[in-house]
Amino acid sequence: MKVILKADVENLGESGQVVDVKPGYARNYLLPQGYAYEASEANLRRIEAEQARAEEVAKRDYLEARRRASQLDKASLTFLARAGEGDDAKLFGSVTSSDIAERLNSEGGLDFELDRRLVQLDDPIKALGAYQVPIRLHADVTVEVDVRVDRDEA
Repeated sequence: MKVILKADVENLGESGQVVDVKPGYARNYLLPQGYAYEASEANLRRIEAEQARAEEVAKRDYLEARRRASQLDKASLTFLARAGEGDDAKLFGSVTSSDIAERLNSEGGLDFELDRRLVQLDDPIKALGAYQVPIRLHADVTVEVDVRVDRDEA
């Protein structure tokens, strides 16, 4: 029996694939669980339309991410923070991904709202210095922002 997979099924195939399975497996597991539907002519046309629509959405998302990356390309941030004595002084506190996203949203002149989860900062910045912080806007689009942490003399 031929079925079209709605979702990835381990050891069987990926979403959108037409696979041949035993009738009992399709009738008792795949169809009731919603993992597949019958491979009729109408359903084959439907899956082709869904795939074309998904490709169009993916292309649009990629182009939007590239447009947003061009806005962030020349971005540079400076944070003033209290720190201990010495050149490699540790901060009294830290600069987090939330701080970076908040500053970019308020001062960056962006026409979109940058989510803090897009800022790929492994650990908060806890020392003075200059850093390259990656911002992942899409699976294929990452841009680096210059972040500088200076001593607050106040």
